[in-house]
Amino acid sequence: MNSSSHTGRRSTPALAGLLATATMLVVLAVSDARPGHAAHEHSHAVAASAQNGRQIAFHDAMRKLWEDHITWTRLVIVSFAADLPDLSATERRLLRNQVDIGNAVKPYYGRAAGSKLTKLLKEHITGAVALLQAAKAGDSAKLAQAKAAWYANRRRIADFLSAANTRNWPRTAVRAMMKAHLDETLKEAVDRLQGNYAADIRDYEAVHRHILVMTHTLSSEIVKQFPARFR
Repeated sequence: MNSSSHTGRRSTPALAGLLATATMLVVLAVSDARPGHAAHEHSHAVAASAQNGRQIAFHDAMRKLWEDHITWTRLVIVSFAADLPDLSATERRLLRNQVDIGNAVKPYYGRAAGSKLTKLLKEHITGAVALLQAAKAGDSAKLAQAKAAWYANRRRIADFLSAANTRNWPRTAVRAMMKAHLDETLKEAVDRLQGNYAADIRDYEAVHRHILVMTHTLSSEIVKQFPARFR
């Protein structure tokens, strides 16, 4: 992605108008979700005390991968918004993370499934890049198109994960989890592009809290699905 082809570091009024409602809904969703986050974190702490060494190592490895996902996504947003020279290198590192996540599930779901997950996650990243490009250019039509494609991709990711572990990852629940991730990341990007840095920092905190809950959900249910692997 060549960010020099797009002008201006702040969103145009067209972008602000298109995303204002969505941003308000995200704020409300994040605020309403906090008690649920706290309850889940409490159950996470209780469950962790009963984990054995293999389970803890697996959980920590998965958490590292998904924290890398949000960290490198944030750095891409920051570099893109400011036209920093490290953008291409940062994008490459973010795309490598999608390969790492796909490889992490191959021992449980097979090579084809891991490669499919990597493909879907790379589409998730390239879709986010298209969204940033349209936002920075202030092109409301392209922005709407990119946003629709990005959210359609999250449904495909959610459905793929659910199909791999239907009993423990119901499609509705995984779709909601993925939607929350996109909503929070979108708000983070919008606030960064608009120069609302205090809000942008709070957004990243929300993204981080949610990814920890999401990671716990994914890793703990893999342990349940393949108990013999973690004895």
